[in-house]
Amino acid sequence: MIDDTRQRVLASLRLVDEALASTDVVAVIVIGSAAACVAGADVDVADIDLLTSSDVAGELEHRWTDRRVASYAPADGHLFRSRFARYAFSDMPVEVMGGLEVAIDGQWRAVDVRDTLPVSGLRRVRVASVDDQQRLLALFGRPKDVLRAQALRMTGAGRLAGHS
Repeated sequence: MIDDTRQRVLASLRLVDEALASTDVVAVIVIGSAAACVAGADVDVADIDLLTSSDVAGELEHRWTDRRVASYAPADGHLFRSRFARYAFSDMPVEVMGGLEVAIDGQWRAVDVRDTLPVSGLRRVRVASVDDQQRLLALFGRPKDVLRAQALRMTGAGRLAGHS
């Protein structure tokens, strides 16, 4: 099952990478369950989370209008704020979060990824390093994030599957 999920995620990331080729976007960063899966963790993946700047999110809103899922609102909207949009890509939706911030003790804190890794064959899609994934999951702190962090630790994930 891990390999099937990973293959679905990688196939979806290839579609995103292809769709980014016609834009000025240099790179987007995969975080969340898809990033953990690519790193080898045994996690469920319902969608692909892409972290970008607010400007890049705006460009994608313009470029991917035909893919936009207009009626979607994230369940944890009170915990996060960003220039957010959900897009239909094959069998796995893609959520773009431009300028993502998380609410910590009543204050908004910018979410940043310090280190990314390439995924073999992809030019514009990068994945947050395992260290950054662990840091973000701890920062977010929801029960599903704690489980993802545990799954990452159990894999001993220090490399990314699909990474050359």
